[in-house]
Amino acid sequence: MRPGMHQASRVLPKSVRARTTLIAAVVVALALLGAAAALLATLEHALVRSGDASARTRAGDLTQLAQAGALPPSLPVPREEEFALVTGADGAVVAESPGRSPFQQLNDIQPTGPDPQVWNVREVLEPYGNEREDYRVWAQRAETPQGEFTVYVGYSLESVAETMRTIRRALSIGLPALLLVLGVVIWILVGRALRPVEAIRSEVADISAGALDRRVPVPATHDEIARLASTMNAMLDRLQTASELQRRFVADASHELQSPLASFRTQLEVANAHPETTEWDSMADALLADSQRMERLVRGLLFLARSDEGAEPPAPAPVDLDDIVLEESRRLRPTARVRLHTESVSAAPVMGNRDELIGLVRNLLENAVRHAATTVTVELGQVNGCTRLVVRDDGPGVPPGERERIFERFVRLDAGRSRELGGAGLGLAIAREIARRHHGSIELADNREGASFVVELPTQRQPTLA
Repeated sequence: MRPGMHQASRVLPKSVRARTTLIAAVVVALALLGAAAALLATLEHALVRSGDASARTRAGDLTQLAQAGALPPSLPVPREEEFALVTGADGAVVAESPGRSPFQQLNDIQPTGPDPQVWNVREVLEPYGNEREDYRVWAQRAETPQGEFTVYVGYSLESVAETMRTIRRALSIGLPALLLVLGVVIWILVGRALRPVEAIRSEVADISAGALDRRVPVPATHDEIARLASTMNAMLDRLQTASELQRRFVADASHELQSPLASFRTQLEVANAHPETTEWDSMADALLADSQRMERLVRGLLFLARSDEGAEPPAPAPVDLDDIVLEESRRLRPTARVRLHTESVSAAPVMGNRDELIGLVRNLLENAVRHAATTVTVELGQVNGCTRLVVRDDGPGVPPGERERIFERFVRLDAGRSRELGGAGLGLAIAREIARRHHGSIELADNREGASFVVELPTQRQPTLA
């Protein structure tokens, strides 16, 4: 933040309502001052121009009378603050209006042409010391039978100044009062506009980790604040979903890890209590199976945790996906209770990480073998410029409404299935994450019976021969 901005933030109030009212009041005050200044300038100019028009017309009329030799000795004027004076070539007064005129200052005014000219004249009022009075004087030469005359017609600017002072006093009282009323109105309106925001803030402040089901009120104004409330509720929906998934993830992971650990402890306690009757070879096999299961679960959890943190995938390298499929199929055949067909597996070079692709294929094959009734069919090839892997079983299948949910973590559609037979519910989630990290996809396709998982990965580009 720049120093000026930091200092400005210190000066302005912390409340949005107070800041908005203050800024609006300052802007309105500047606008009113500008408008008042423009009004005063325009009004003063209009008053002076009106007086000039009257004085100039009167000077022209007196000039015509002087030229005709019909000039009366007393010159009438329409207003008290106006005067008229005609002097001869020697400066003597030929005719004048009743009342006072700035006679001494008029001797210095000599028009240079036949057209009327205007001067601003200031007269010092002798009885009042330094007090002065300003006049606006129009002068015009007149060639008469008696010789050259000079016609003066003017008016005092005191009336203009008095009018301007009156308006300034009115504005000095009216503008602050208007600004005060406007500030109160802005304060009330901004308070009403921010009332939904305060309701949202107070509601969010009361929402704790254990009450994520609460939502903020959405005003019926359909404006920015309503959209803010809707966005806040959508965020709370996501937070609630994430919190529920996290709690379920931790609970399921703890339960899954607890099962092999409990089995470990039980078998070791029995062996320790009855060493003479313990079959150590079978117990070692059981402990090894439990440790492998726990190791695989921990490895899957670590993989998903790193993926959630946005860890970069390993550098891709050329991988023959068909070799991985055939190797994993051979590994499963001796222990599988169903037939595993791989006749439709053809060459499929891809770019990726071999260990992760082994995990993808292994999870799909083990899931298919676990749920198949008699047969698992594997197809692999290049279709429409990409590598497609299809793993199909003839088991009970997946209901259409559950086809996305089975890719969530720790999801087992058959809640009664044992963990030894049903797995931990991480295999398909890991498989989809691996496909995503390889810029591919995995979907559950429509099938007459059983389940058909379709994986599509970018095909490795073959070098062009020269």
